[in-house]
Amino acid sequence: MQQRGRFITLEGGEGVGKSTNLAWLAQWLTARGIEVVRTREPGGTPRAEAMRELLLAPQADEPLDADAELLLVFAARAQHLAQCIRPALQRGAWVLCDRFTDATFAYQGGGRGIAADRIAQLERFVQQGLEPDLTLLLDMPVEAAQRRLQGRLAASGQARDRFEQEHAAFFEAVRRAYLARASAAPRRVAVIDADAPLETVQARLAACLEERTGAWR
Repeated sequence: MQQRGRFITLEGGEGVGKSTNLAWLAQWLTARGIEVVRTREPGGTPRAEAMRELLLAPQADEPLDADAELLLVFAARAQHLAQCIRPALQRGAWVLCDRFTDATFAYQGGGRGIAADRIAQLERFVQQGLEPDLTLLLDMPVEAAQRRLQGRLAASGQARDRFEQEHAAFFEAVRRAYLARASAAPRRVAVIDADAPLETVQARLAACLEERTGAWR
């Protein structure tokens, strides 16, 4: 019988280096003979990516209601789970995902102020008990993360999306919510200091994965 794959998520606010480290982690695991599926939330499938566009596009003439935002996040997640994540895990692949439900509790819960129990109801309905085997939370002070974000946007010529346009207080609330989630689930969530040099961050990620993969395989 095929062994179920592992589900690893990377979390954190804007500018903490998730995309860079997700790519590095995928290479690290692939070099060890593991089939890796890289994906992201919201998104990961064509229909879920279309929902992502609705969530990220700034639209001053019609602000997106917080409840509509939450429901769109979970609609995209349901599609993502059905078409990408669950099939990959069932065939034994390891799924590396840029954000998952911890982000919903952080952004829509901490940032938007939606009650955690309302988010948890949708979590139970959509996920049916599925949660990451390991979550790597890249954490750093908001001010430092914003400087990184601004540098990245300036280098790429991109404009800020709807979330990136939020004020500092929003991101402080997001960070507090993330750290609260980590404190409540220390066996699943590993907090990594993302304010360190990249080589140090990646060494810590590797050490964490070495510990976990040794226990899993």
